[in-house]
Amino acid sequence: MKKIITFFLLIGLILTLFSCHQKQTVKENPDMAYRALGSTGIRVGEIGIGCGIFGKIDTAEAREYMVYALDHGVNYIDIYDADPKVRSNIGYALKGRRDEMVIQGHVGCWWNGSSYERTRDLEKCKKGFNDLLERLGTDHIEVGMIHIVDNLAEWDSLQGTPYLEYVKQLKKEGKIQHIGLSSHNAEVALKAAKSGLVEVIMFSLNPAFDRVLSGNNPWDPKSYENMLPGIDPVRVELYDYCAQHNIAITVMKVFGGGGKLLEAEKSPLKVALTPVQCIAYAMAKPCVSVAICGADNIEELESDLHYLKATDEEKDYNAVLNKLTAQNEGGSTGCTYCKHCAPCPVGIDIAAVNELLDEVQQNGGVVNEELAAKYKKLEHHASDCVGCGQCESRCPFNVPVIKKMDEAQTVFGY
Repeated sequence: MKKIITFFLLIGLILTLFSCHQKQTVKENPDMAYRALGSTGIRVGEIGIGCGIFGKIDTAEAREYMVYALDHGVNYIDIYDADPKVRSNIGYALKGRRDEMVIQGHVGCWWNGSSYERTRDLEKCKKGFNDLLERLGTDHIEVGMIHIVDNLAEWDSLQGTPYLEYVKQLKKEGKIQHIGLSSHNAEVALKAAKSGLVEVIMFSLNPAFDRVLSGNNPWDPKSYENMLPGIDPVRVELYDYCAQHNIAITVMKVFGGGGKLLEAEKSPLKVALTPVQCIAYAMAKPCVSVAICGADNIEELESDLHYLKATDEEKDYNAVLNKLTAQNEGGSTGCTYCKHCAPCPVGIDIAAVNELLDEVQQNGGVVNEELAAKYKKLEHHASDCVGCGQCESRCPFNVPVIKKMDEAQTVFGY
């Protein structure tokens, strides 16, 4: 009898150890504030990082940036980009410290040899995901995202598909520990939350997007002509449902995409918020676990981390939001430079062209030597656009890309 009891005790111990191995453990840094990542059993720092910077720097700089982030308690990163440089830089930067980082990766990202693609093609999804693990030097990621679903019809059409079954299979195999979904659409995010499939939702949450009625494009200036006085009812339901059912929201577009909310001239709200105020706005919602800030250098990351030491006065966003006007007479071009429009069949870096066009507009419409040089340095220019419209069909914000390319050609001359 004693042998039988001892046997079952050993089995219980083994299962306990296995369970502990399956969950990310966090050595909490006193400089960071932590929250539960929904029902996953993982605790994450309130400030996370994106992957964009890792395509702009070399391996040494990537390591320096990552070490700074980890040493300050940052333990959450979103990796949507399939660019080999981005993934390899992150893998190199995490060497020896992989267990300190909770990785949110995406299933449905593919590198076609020259640019990133969003795809549901099963073979591309498999190769893209295997490439992610290989370049990161890991055998699993903590959160696997169903990559960008921005309309209800697409969400419904994914059910029972090989793509979604592959995501579920990855979880069974332990290659992803928790299933998530990324979306800019509150109706989609709410339906996904209610499906019982996802534990984490990556969602675009900020005071500008919250005030646009569901179904309208939050980057269309016209959407702010009748701006809601409070939060869109569908978004309210989403945030409440996630809080009540312990579904984590990881926030993207914290600063509005491209940092537009930080400058009154660029913001669709026509008022400027600070990084601390934007982060505070997101973190005020109980369903939010982490604000993923796209800091492009250590100085910007340091500015974001200041939120953790900021006074209540610094965090107070209400005084600024109370100054909102209901009219938007321009400012935003609609492009958040997210690159989901890629790949362009003729190779135009659409996000880069739009960003330079924005800079010209913010410079009073003047193309100075610096802007002209940046534009000239691009491998392909707006004049190369063939007007195929493929980019517009992929844009989450319905940006009129062809029109923007025409504008850029006029402004820059080619």
